[in-house]
Amino acid sequence: MSILKKLLVTAAVTAAIMATPAQAQETKRIALVVKALGIGFFEAAAKGAEEAAAELGDVEIIYTGPTDTTAEGQIEVINSLIAQQVDAIAVSANDTDALVPTLKKAMSRGITVISWDSGIAAEGRQMHLNPSSNPLIGNMIIKLAADHLPEGGDVAVLSATTTSTNQNTWIAEMNKVKGNYPGINVVTTVYGDDKADKSYTEAKGLMQSYPNLKAIIAPTSVGIVAAAQAVSDAGKTGQINVTGLGLPSEMAGHVASGASKSFAIWNPIDLGYSATMIAYNLATGKAEAKPGAAIPMGRMGSVTLDDNNEGAMADPFVYDASNIDAFKDIF
Repeated sequence: MSILKKLLVTAAVTAAIMATPAQAQETKRIALVVKALGIGFFEAAAKGAEEAAAELGDVEIIYTGPTDTTAEGQIEVINSLIAQQVDAIAVSANDTDALVPTLKKAMSRGITVISWDSGIAAEGRQMHLNPSSNPLIGNMIIKLAADHLPEGGDVAVLSATTTSTNQNTWIAEMNKVKGNYPGINVVTTVYGDDKADKSYTEAKGLMQSYPNLKAIIAPTSVGIVAAAQAVSDAGKTGQINVTGLGLPSEMAGHVASGASKSFAIWNPIDLGYSATMIAYNLATGKAEAKPGAAIPMGRMGSVTLDDNNEGAMADPFVYDASNIDAFKDIF
């Protein structure tokens, strides 16, 4: 072998040896599983997940979910992710319990599993990230209605699905404190399955069934937009206030029209970012999900877990005519 060839071979071997540590840093594939595709809230969360991936540098985001808000659809998606041997699954669940066996299977294969936004029963995940404190959200959604009803009145709730963990929890927390708001009468809860057309129909039904209705509380970004549109189409703007949880980009027009006086939400971009950071830190062994642990969330600080391995990201923020223009082009 010539001296030149020897030098080339030596250089190649040296380069290969030097490249080994970098190659050992394999890209982590984190799946962000949402309740259903095509929902603005989750698309904003996906943007935050990509921001986290860009910051970390060795992460690939798989944004996925079923076409409808069903547990069966999510189970099918999760089974596919298990087959792909992803490193972590972060899921906003359509059902507290139905996903548990499939997610236990994922964990048995070494996949990190967390829930975020809408939780999984404790045995089906390593930890859960609430967007905010459940009691704070429950109080907020009824307070938003009561603030504009000084004389009280009939209020109805338009939720997502009957099995949505987060909405059910928030409504339960709301009912615990409704007595703190004199004159507010919660007449019923109906479900739009996080579908715009069904939510619109349910809102129309509420107005027909309860002629003295003064407010509709929708703790879902799909339902609040549909309800506001239904109120506008019924010519009841100013008579019925639609409030709850929504996105500024989707609610700005309804605030301008007066169909909604105010609503609240946390930043879904931050939520997707935080869920991704948590999943990464758990999957890489940089953190452990256990009671009392503080799990890093990048720019969002850290989340401290309670005895059920749950933690909250941030307080909800109220949007109204005074501030919505500053946020409507962001999310």
